[in-house]
Amino acid sequence: MRSVRESLMSDIGSSVVVEKLVKRFGSFVAVDRIDLEVGIGEVFGFLGPNGAGKSTTIRMLCGLLKPTSGRARVAGYDVSRKPEMVRQNIGYMSQKFSLYNDLKVVENIRLFAGLYSVPSNNLKERIDWVLEMANLKGQENLITGTLPGGWKQRLALGCAVLHKPPVLFLDEPTSGVDPITRRQFWDLIHQMAEEGVTVFVTTHYMEEAEYCNRLALIFRGKIVALGTPSELKRNSMKGELLFVECAPLGDAVEALQAAPGVMDAAVFGNALHLVVEDAAVAAPHLEKYLAERGIAVSRMEKIRPSLEDVFVSLTTGREAEEERKP
Repeated sequence: MRSVRESLMSDIGSSVVVEKLVKRFGSFVAVDRIDLEVGIGEVFGFLGPNGAGKSTTIRMLCGLLKPTSGRARVAGYDVSRKPEMVRQNIGYMSQKFSLYNDLKVVENIRLFAGLYSVPSNNLKERIDWVLEMANLKGQENLITGTLPGGWKQRLALGCAVLHKPPVLFLDEPTSGVDPITRRQFWDLIHQMAEEGVTVFVTTHYMEEAEYCNRLALIFRGKIVALGTPSELKRNSMKGELLFVECAPLGDAVEALQAAPGVMDAAVFGNALHLVVEDAAVAAPHLEKYLAERGIAVSRMEKIRPSLEDVFVSLTTGREAEEERKP
């Protein structure tokens, strides 16, 4: 007998398929002809700043917002033609806490079990699972609004997957929680993926994106890069990266932004990250360039780019291209 995961792989191939998807609000294009495909059991990250189009895309994929044009299929169902079937086969957790604060923990679980039509013969087992997962065993009669933020997030996640959906959408799920809780939350996400659940998660935390199997970087409604975190750091950045410690930092940034051969200069903590064509060639020239302007360099070396470096480089390049358009 085939498992649920094997059946899905055979019958629909991928959990999420998006083709030339567009969403306009009047003259504003929130999502601009995006294409992507997400495999079964994959943790897929949608990374971008606030307002980039992440939440709008998720709302379309969840059958909550009708696309302007293009196509999307989730769990085998067209989001425009069968949004009700899409909603029955997904779990969704929004960036804003979506449970009822004035209800008891168990009352929220039972409410969502009813909304998701969880069979009565499975209800006790699913309630016990959520309480265990959310670390609320024995605390089911607490008022939800009194819970710490991390417990609330785990409870909301449990309610979103009560009906064991094959696809789970998480929209900025760890916004506002502490780093330890965020890591525990991601452990739960990977556990679900190992069990065959496809997890589509939006985030603007660069370090959090490293936990995803693959990422799409979105900027102003367009996907600007797609691949694994390692592939993006290795292949998506034009040029090489120099780490520079110098003083005074403000004067150095201003000087380097106009320096020959420097494609981008940005402050990272108490140092600078410079994008140059060839780090080995550029370093001695830039050190001399700064010294001539009274800026002392204590350290300058080539480093591997982080996802944040990649994203800044890609988005800065896009902005420059758009500014050059007539």
